[in-house]
Amino acid sequence: MIIVLGSVQVQPNRLEQALQISQAHVARSRLEAGCIEHGVHVDADNPNRLVFVERWASLAALQTHFAVPASKHTVHALAALAAAPPSISLFNAEQLPSPGQPAA
Repeated sequence: MIIVLGSVQVQPNRLEQALQISQAHVARSRLEAGCIEHGVHVDADNPNRLVFVERWASLAALQTHFAVPASKHTVHALAALAAAPPSISLFNAEQLPSPGQPAA
């Protein structure tokens, strides 16, 4: 499983616009093959910072997602509203059992 953590610091007074763009992107992405989870959240400590949390079944599925024209458009649209360059980190992860739960 691939985990994506991303964030963007939005310019003052641009949060609502950035949220609309981000929520449309999340809804679209959730329909893509290989998307397990995709969400955008407002940072509780910094209300002008949006945080993206994604889980993908494979790197190939994520690469396909990145190649979708609407995904590229979202990146450019959010970058135009950003106060600083957006960040993104990718992780190759294995799901472990929760503490106290038997392994699946």
